[in-house]
Amino acid sequence: MSQPLIQIDSVDVILLDLPTIRPHQLSVTTMRRQKLVLVRIRASDGMTGWGEATTIGGLAYGEESPESMRVNIETYMAPLLLGADATSPNARMWELRSHLQGNRFALCAIETALFDAQARRLGVPLSDLFGGRVRDSLPVAWTLASGDTARDIAEAERMLEQKRHRIFKLKIGARDVRADVAHVAAIKRALGDQASVRVDVNQAWSETDAMLGMGMLEQAGVDLVEQPIAAGNDEGMRRLRAMNRIPLMADEALHGPADAFRLAEHRATDVFAIKITQSGGLRGAQQVAAIGEAAHVGLYGGTMLEGAVGTIASAHLFATFPGLAWGTELFGPLLLTEEILRTPLDYRDFALHLPTGPGLGIEIDEEKLACLQRQSGNGR
Repeated sequence: MSQPLIQIDSVDVILLDLPTIRPHQLSVTTMRRQKLVLVRIRASDGMTGWGEATTIGGLAYGEESPESMRVNIETYMAPLLLGADATSPNARMWELRSHLQGNRFALCAIETALFDAQARRLGVPLSDLFGGRVRDSLPVAWTLASGDTARDIAEAERMLEQKRHRIFKLKIGARDVRADVAHVAAIKRALGDQASVRVDVNQAWSETDAMLGMGMLEQAGVDLVEQPIAAGNDEGMRRLRAMNRIPLMADEALHGPADAFRLAEHRATDVFAIKITQSGGLRGAQQVAAIGEAAHVGLYGGTMLEGAVGTIASAHLFATFPGLAWGTELFGPLLLTEEILRTPLDYRDFALHLPTGPGLGIEIDEEKLACLQRQSGNGR
């Protein structure tokens, strides 16, 4: 006798507009709030899965906004999911992608929710569905993005004292190259060898500025430069890599496996910043990592400054990578003033420690969620 179909009963999209603990300055925008996009999928067997599709600064960073993701999920994606088999995430995602173009972030949230529910159904951590973890904790960088040198030094020293972070990434590119380098160099001098200092330019430099800046940053003792020039300029990235010794990381240029293959083929980067949303989901990010490993490109676990759901989903996948030489940047929940989990994520000893429970291993505080929805004016 065949088993009854376990079907998808509901797909809900929840927007939360939460303040950050301080202004977060990038070359493309200054964030004072972060709008989380959460997806909740319920199935007929009582299982619930969660996913997240958070982006940065509305449309400042990419082509999807929180509002457009909600409309697209509710209008075009949910009807394809409702009533379908909940136990085969791959089949559900294949069907969605065969009917839809783009929408990497929204699809990532749905895929995460489907895998979360399926892992809970099987009673295993989500990482087990991707081959199993090779580590139970991940080193986590902290981004210094106030733009004020003294404030950034004080913040970094506080993180070191608390044993929370010893990798620091500086957001630069809004000022003159020499002014930015002076800012970074002062922070590196203050921290010395007790911390790794890296920079993210978010495409703000011309190739000429990048050539100047990368040479000066190497002299200042900086370990890594992230996406200094426009994402489409593969040849420029190749030239910068060939003419500088400081490692170069691709971020905005990396939108999934096809981009990873192209960048590796062109030898245009030393490191991949892997983001599950940028890759269109967990499986896409896993494929990016496999290409990087095959091409001897270093791996770094990136973030879109997600809240707890997207952060721990990324952590489950990143923990399965055999090589993760450059650590991760999974600090998003620490930037927010509100907690949505019953038990917060475990940050200690310079790392994020993964939970061992089934699925994502977290429990959403749904009462708090409902309250925050009302405060955000996004309750639906």
